[in-house]
Amino acid sequence: MVIDLVVIGLAITLGPLHNSAFILLLSSLHGVRQGLAFLLSWLLNLVVVITLVMLLTNGQPPARHSTPSTAAIVAKLAIGVALLLYGAHRHRRPPRPHGPPRWTARIDNASPFTAAGLAWVLQPWGLVAAGAATALDADLSTVTDWLSLTGYCLLATLSLIVMEMYVVWAPASANARLTALRNWLSEHQEQLIVTLSLLVGVWLVAHGIYELVS
Repeated sequence: MVIDLVVIGLAITLGPLHNSAFILLLSSLHGVRQGLAFLLSWLLNLVVVITLVMLLTNGQPPARHSTPSTAAIVAKLAIGVALLLYGAHRHRRPPRPHGPPRWTARIDNASPFTAAGLAWVLQPWGLVAAGAATALDADLSTVTDWLSLTGYCLLATLSLIVMEMYVVWAPASANARLTALRNWLSEHQEQLIVTLSLLVGVWLVAHGIYELVS
């Protein structure tokens, strides 16, 4: 479970779409406030999903090879196949220019509630679902699993936390470097999406097959 959560958490935090949007929020008129609203909403999303899973299992993992356990493995396997197909599709389609989203023109006037809502829109729900299926194996009677779930939520939010703190403590240098990072993310968006989709897809499929046959 721990390795799966690390892989999924890293893939979530490295996603180019939400990181680019977050940098735009940070560079706006009330960037720190809007960035904090986005960050907290993003983290809340992950915590809510994990909490719902724990309520479903009552904090106890399903028995190995039981119907719920097998269903969780099949769900992760299906998500992995979907990510592979999605990555292959994005890789094969002709390159298209990516203009800035329409909401960027109104970003300076956006409220913290808008920034918070944007975090839920930009969540990579396929990866979040994979994390939820993995969390079914958590046993809340052990400290290790508590730490694993907490670490997963923080890891999936790590890029936002780092950028938010950077802007708070060194705003002058942060703005220039984050703008350069956003330009790089924009130029390499397709490659990043394809790479992350394929890598996580291969991992989920391979690990899912192993769990089914073992």
